[in-house]
Amino acid sequence: MPDPRHELGRAAERAVADWLTAHEWRILAARHRSSEGEIDLVAIDPHRCLVGVEVRLRSTGRAGEAVGSVRPRHLQRVRAALVAFARTEAIPHDGLRVDLVAVGPGPLPRTWRLTRLPAVDAW
Repeated sequence: MPDPRHELGRAAERAVADWLTAHEWRILAARHRSSEGEIDLVAIDPHRCLVGVEVRLRSTGRAGEAVGSVRPRHLQRVRAALVAFARTEAIPHDGLRVDLVAVGPGPLPRTWRLTRLPAVDAW
């Protein structure tokens, strides 16, 4: 039987992909894995930047904010995986960046609040 947390995480990643697509992003890969690490989503933003998107879900406020759960070491692995993706895929782009999208409970039942924090790898 699948772990419900994994299913919820996949649903959050799909919601983020749909949200970004609605804002003129192009999703290139989901759950991309390499020897360097895993990237939840790889996308091209409207400005042609190749972006690794880290999706962090908090279904309740009990575990703290999604943003606080990201460690610098993890962001380094996501950045390294994004560089590897850029080297192996012939995708024209103008720069690389890692963004975080925090997913939390929305104002209405069964809704999510999505907050994108750009360039978290520069922190």
